[in-house]
Amino acid sequence: MAKIAIIGAGFVGSTTAFALMVSGASREIVLIDKIKEKAHGEAMDLKHCASFVKPVDIDAGTYENCNEADIVIITAGAPQVPGQSRLELVETNTAIMESILDQVLEYNQNPLLLIVTNPVDIMSYVARKISGLPSSRVIGSGTVLDTSRFRHLLSVRCGLDPRNIHAYVVGEHGDSEVPLWSSANIAGVTLDHYCRYCDKVCTEDNRAEINQKVREAAYEIIEGKGATYFAISLALTRIVESIVRDENSILTVSTEVCGLYGIHDIYLSLPCALGKTGIQRIVPVQMNSAETIALQASAETLKSNLPDKILATV
Repeated sequence: MAKIAIIGAGFVGSTTAFALMVSGASREIVLIDKIKEKAHGEAMDLKHCASFVKPVDIDAGTYENCNEADIVIITAGAPQVPGQSRLELVETNTAIMESILDQVLEYNQNPLLLIVTNPVDIMSYVARKISGLPSSRVIGSGTVLDTSRFRHLLSVRCGLDPRNIHAYVVGEHGDSEVPLWSSANIAGVTLDHYCRYCDKVCTEDNRAEINQKVREAAYEIIEGKGATYFAISLALTRIVESIVRDENSILTVSTEVCGLYGIHDIYLSLPCALGKTGIQRIVPVQMNSAETIALQASAETLKSNLPDKILATV
């Protein structure tokens, strides 16, 4: 079982620690936060779950505790507020990311980084450039959550178990993301073929509505309760499980793309096999021409928002 260090003990970090504890995927979890009392309080609360879960050591710590961590999860950063896009956080969170990585790398020269801080694709790119680590070891949480939202909405529309629906969202974790309808399938049957025999009509308007709901889900949740954290904590736990158990599960994490689909030198989400050393390979999912063009546009959106400080070093 793995040692996991979580940088940031806010809503996402603390909920992720809870989800990891319940999953049994880690033997040790360390919470690190600039507000030490916050990390201590969250760790203490989690410790009191000991009699209900599999054995796991949970504690608050400092960056020194990143030593020998199998995975370092970075959730710290300025939060997205109602009405704000993820891309508006670039400059502020780049500075925060640089400070965090300087301290992590002081104690662990070869960590496997799981980036959650938004905008996650750009922050993953920043982390890769600052750390100098192989791209396989710098992973963004990407559209794993968006993919789950997409499958949920399809399951509601089709009246089926979402676990039997296979569909991906790729590109930016944000407004330019691309739901892949052309490769979506239900138990191996393409969605287009399934729809011919389904008693529920699924028009282009229905599909556009689902696309919009996937893209705008976070905005609605943030408007309602201030932050999203339950679903992302389970998405992160699923990523961690695939890595520490060497499952080679395919998840739409954010990774460096160099040539695939005509896209170069940017991080965005594509289906990837995840194992003990991180990203094992990108799975080149088939897309129609419209989806490929939309993915390329998503990549350009991300490139146009890269921080000047990082571009100067490329």
